[in-house]
Amino acid sequence: MVKCLKIPLSILSMSTILEVEPHILHKPGEEGSAPWASYVLLVKVTTKDGRVGWGETLSSIRVNSVAKMVNVLSSVMRGRDVFNVEGNRLEWYRQDFNMPISIESTAAYSAFDIASWDIIGRELGEPIHRLLGGLTRDRVRVYANGWYEGAQRPEEFAEKASGLVERGYTALKFDPFGQYFDTIDARGISEAVERVRAVREAVGNSVDILIETHGRFNAESAIRAAQALERFNPLFMEEPVHPEDIEGLVRFRQGTRVRVALGERVINKGSLIQYLKHGLVDYLQTDIGRFGGLTEARKAAAIAEAFSVPMAFHNANGPILHAATIQLDAAIPNFALQESFYDHWPQWKRDLIYDSMPVENGYVKVPGKPGLGVDVNEKLIEELKVNEAEVKVEGALSWAVRGTVSG
Repeated sequence: MVKCLKIPLSILSMSTILEVEPHILHKPGEEGSAPWASYVLLVKVTTKDGRVGWGETLSSIRVNSVAKMVNVLSSVMRGRDVFNVEGNRLEWYRQDFNMPISIESTAAYSAFDIASWDIIGRELGEPIHRLLGGLTRDRVRVYANGWYEGAQRPEEFAEKASGLVERGYTALKFDPFGQYFDTIDARGISEAVERVRAVREAVGNSVDILIETHGRFNAESAIRAAQALERFNPLFMEEPVHPEDIEGLVRFRQGTRVRVALGERVINKGSLIQYLKHGLVDYLQTDIGRFGGLTEARKAAAIAEAFSVPMAFHNANGPILHAATIQLDAAIPNFALQESFYDHWPQWKRDLIYDSMPVENGYVKVPGKPGLGVDVNEKLIEELKVNEAEVKVEGALSWAVRGTVSG
């Protein structure tokens, strides 16, 4: 017998939004962390009868501006029904003239949407994946990121990569390009080749290696780098050219056989469709915390499915986004693999969800608890909450894994 979800009228009458609050978290003593990894930005949605849901969005060097946008969003959402996820998005779109082209706006709304789904799932007593179509898998294959902190020499990359394989990972991503930006010379390509060669030899041919480029190169440099790395059979190269350089991406597709992954900086469906219909992407990396939350990310996956493009959702942030993304991974049919920093966070980030979603032999088990499937450590949130982030960008690239860029 098929189980039907019935929404009690009492729930519908109690689902009015009271407040949407940003919480910037930071643990003192981690000043050496890269700016994008030093903070976690959570969003708490509270209904008038005291029900609570949690969301998360990007932090990086924009953490303060996104938190301020959350406060503006709160003034729009107060008094609205948390169950009306489509109507609430449409109202925010109507009120914020720049929503589809503003990372602050879409990021703030993304966290609100995730928190809304958390409340909905908890009220209905179901994990979010059951509300998005049910399970297509009960565990999610992940690839490791953040593992190469401090690595610069090939042997350092190799040693760290070997450790991942011993822990059961079957895929890993890394950036071998050091300090190079926009252009890369012969020396830089040679250094990247040696780093990738060392990793491939360390992990063998049965482990997928993924090349992170961070959208940093012009087309000519990206093509030369990809041609040099083709021999190591990377699963894909992520953001090989600057994200706005569509013509450069076309040239890249024509100049190399390396597959392309992108999407973390695509924040609306209209832009997304351009990459898909012109065949410019092989793996779509929509970020749930930037694209509009679970509501819009599910649509991105459906659009990609129509073009036979698998999903590899981006997530370089914290535990709430991790939990939300795993819920969506579990429900969609066109899932490939999931980015994970879980084993390379500081302990406090894992403690925010009581270390409840460990990576085991390269997979994360899909939780069955209601909502996001995790319990949130609200006491720790209160301990780590700061009024404003003191973001400092000093020397090293603000988006790089710490210790991988010299000079």
